[in-house]
Amino acid sequence: MAAGCALLALPVRKRPGAMLEMLNRAEAADRYRLALGHAHPDWGNGSLGSVAMSLPRSAEPFLNDPDYVDCMLTVFAALKTRNDRRVALTRLRN
Repeated sequence: MAAGCALLALPVRKRPGAMLEMLNRAEAADRYRLALGHAHPDWGNGSLGSVAMSLPRSAEPFLNDPDYVDCMLTVFAALKTRNDRRVALTRLRN
């Protein structure tokens, strides 16, 4: 939800790129945490939520807000794409 609210605070045209950037920051923060044993100072513990909480966000609206639903669909689509890619790479390696 935090990622959706972060996207909601942005113009529509910037949301897909911002979503990818949040995922990239979460992965970088996770690598930082694993290497150094503590959370990244700006992006947190490696979770998408911790990255999103570090950004300006709109208040969470009800799920009947079509703009918020679009933001959540962007979040879910990006997560699904990233997970599908990981599964495909795992299959190639085996």
